Amino acid sequence: MKVLTLGPEGTYSHRAARAVADEIEFTESVTGIVEGVAGGEFDRGVVPIENSIEGSVTESLDALADRNVAVVREIVTPIRHALLAQRGEFDIVASHAQALAQCRTYLEQEYPQAKLEAVASTARGVERAREDPTVAAVGHPDTAGEELQVLAEDIQDRTSNSTRFVVIAPETERSEAGRKTSFVVYPNTNYPGLLLKLLEPFAERDINLSRVESRPSGERLGDYVFHIDVEAGLYEDRTKEAIADIEAIAENGWVRVLGSYDTEHVLY
Repeated sequence: MKVLTLGPEGTYSHRAARAVADEIEFTESVTGIVEGVAGGEFDRGVVPIENSIEGSVTESLDALADRNVAVVREIVTPIRHALLAQRGEFDIVASHAQALAQCRTYLEQEYPQAKLEAVASTARGVERAREDPTVAAVGHPDTAGEELQVLAEDIQDRTSNSTRFVVIAPETERSEAGRKTSFVVYPNTNYPGLLLKLLEPFAERDINLSRVESRPSGERLGDYVFHIDVEAGLYEDRTKEAIADIEAIAENGWVRVLGSYDTEHVLY
């Protein structure tokens, strides 16, 4: 099984992908991962979807809304950030923007003069630190190797820091089995009470919503796409009935059902 995820080797996405398969390839774009799976080049893709501190990964949401793929599995893994550098003094801290944000309090208190540099991934930041003694990185402590010192561990703002990853597959592999279901709704309309109408079919059937998020549709200002996760499977009649109601409400737009899946907690 060929799996595509965010690289280079050593990213948190790579760690999550190891729970899926051993044959892993890398790209530096979430959109590239979704395109690779949708186009049939890869059997699976692993993309970060939400962090417990910084919230949703918007590039992932937009990519899932724009392309036909299925979500077949969810992986939740704790995120342990460390400060890595060749020496104790440096001018720049490089890492993925989400990682820098998750460690904002520590970096502001301990290194207020350091410039924060957002790069494509935590692993890319570690590479920068290996190449340049004036650069420190934020990444997993195991990525320090022999070239870098671990100056501080567990520097994230909250000890409960964790990230949800979704495993995507070609659309033909969409499953109805699983305890959670994800879908995307584009109503292509806007009026008072629209969001309430979209949520009522679930409340009426006692289906819990674990996430509701809006993203700009890109069509016009004030026009939105809604990402919804529910704690019920597509095999359940109540879920099918609720989605049928949603499809009627969004008759001028579309509903993309990503599939049902289970959650796995992976520790690294």
